[in-house]
Amino acid sequence: MPTRKANATWEGGLQSGKGSFEGESGAIQGSYSFGSRFGDAGGTNPEELLAAAEAACFSMALAVGLEQNGTPATRVHTDAACTITKEAEGFRITTIALRCLAQVPNVDADTFASIAAATKAGCPVSKALAGVDIQLDAALE
Repeated sequence: MPTRKANATWEGGLQSGKGSFEGESGAIQGSYSFGSRFGDAGGTNPEELLAAAEAACFSMALAVGLEQNGTPATRVHTDAACTITKEAEGFRITTIALRCLAQVPNVDADTFASIAAATKAGCPVSKALAGVDIQLDAALE
C-alpha cells in the first residue's frame, strides 16, 4: 500500500508567525497562521485538513459498505466540522461532527443507519483519530 507525504514549514513565533504546507501531489497546499487556526483570519489550518480527510474517507468507506450490502449509493455527501478547544494543558482536537446525506436506491433507513454507524467506527481516518469524539448524523436523501 502507498505511503502519502506532505510537508509543512512554520516561520516565526506563535502569534506573529506564519506557516505553509503542501502535499506531495501538489493538489493540496495552503498557508496558515495563529489567526487562521484560532480565529477568523484567512487561510487554512490543520483542523480543516482533518475535517476534509474524515469527510472524504467516510464518504468513500460508506459507499463501499453500501455496495457490499448490494445497495450501491448514487451519491454520498459528507460535511465535517473539526473542533479544537483550549484545555489547561494546551489545545486538543475534541470533536469531528459528520453530517452525511446519501442517495441510495433500494435501501431502508435502518439498514442505512447500521452501515453508516459501522463506517464511522471502521473507516481508516476514524481509526487514526481514535482519541477524537466523532459524531454522526446520517440520512437518506
